[in-house]
Amino acid sequence: MKQVAVEGLGQTKTMNEQLLYQEHPAFQSRGDLENIQTMFFKCVRWQVEETTDPINCPYHYFCDSNYPGNYPPSADILVFLITTASYLTTLFFTVIEISRGKGRPFLGESRRSYLLPNGPVFLPLILLSLAKGQRINSIIPLQFTGPAILQLLYISALAFEKEGDKDIKYAIFETSVISGILHASLYLDSIILPYYTGFDALVSSTFSGVCETCVCRKEALVAGGTLIYYRGWSITTFFAVATLCLRIVYRLATVNRVRIIRITLALESLGWILITVDCVYLMLNSPVPGRTTSRVAVFGAILVLICLHVIRKICIYLLQWPSELSVRTSV
Repeated sequence: MKQVAVEGLGQTKTMNEQLLYQEHPAFQSRGDLENIQTMFFKCVRWQVEETTDPINCPYHYFCDSNYPGNYPPSADILVFLITTASYLTTLFFTVIEISRGKGRPFLGESRRSYLLPNGPVFLPLILLSLAKGQRINSIIPLQFTGPAILQLLYISALAFEKEGDKDIKYAIFETSVISGILHASLYLDSIILPYYTGFDALVSSTFSGVCETCVCRKEALVAGGTLIYYRGWSITTFFAVATLCLRIVYRLATVNRVRIIRITLALESLGWILITVDCVYLMLNSPVPGRTTSRVAVFGAILVLICLHVIRKICIYLLQWPSELSVRTSV
């Protein structure tokens, strides 16, 4: 790589201040500001160059990729409609199960599974949206709503277990859900990691002036940055997938079923805790500017589903408690 000499960095403002007050020559108009933000947020490959000023500029980076542009706004609207419909079906079935009690699923297990986010109708559409999500950025960026969509998949998969199917059919369905969650996690990371990396480069660096995306840093730039710690492929995904795997093992096992169900319940409980922690973290920490109200609304809606699930579990326990008490008394 060619050597780059950078002078006068001690008097250069941090990049977030330059962008905010538009004092840098490259950002004298709002259009230039939006363009440079897009270049940073959508960059998928940052190249490091050698520098002749190791004191003031020990790390010199520039974006080495081109963003092909956003899909038309209709793509954002379509994804929004799909996500909203899948959320409303999850909310509807959760409320129905609370009101009707355990053992009487509304519409039956098979029909209900088709209408949930992890079912064969919505899951392929959600995966397609996340796979193409890097360019869905016109109205509702998926780096903003993508984490909530993944959490919606977690919730629908953990909260609604198919109980009426035969063992092999159940195993096939749950395996497809597991595959869908793993793919969704990877697709989400392909959306948010470039954004988080660009955000870190944007606010924690100084411009070198060599090119529009050339920046100097005191520390190395890592994938995903160090300012936002959320990841799609995370320990939350592990616990959700592990719970679903153990449910399959429990359904197919003929021995040690009690031990398996105890481990499954423990993993499921930890999974719900991690989903809640992620939701609260994303509600309070997000690099997407100017969307505080929307962020609270989106992740607040996810918290509503979590709270309703807790209420549902309490209702199930209260319904089962008299029968368990009578059995213990008779014994």
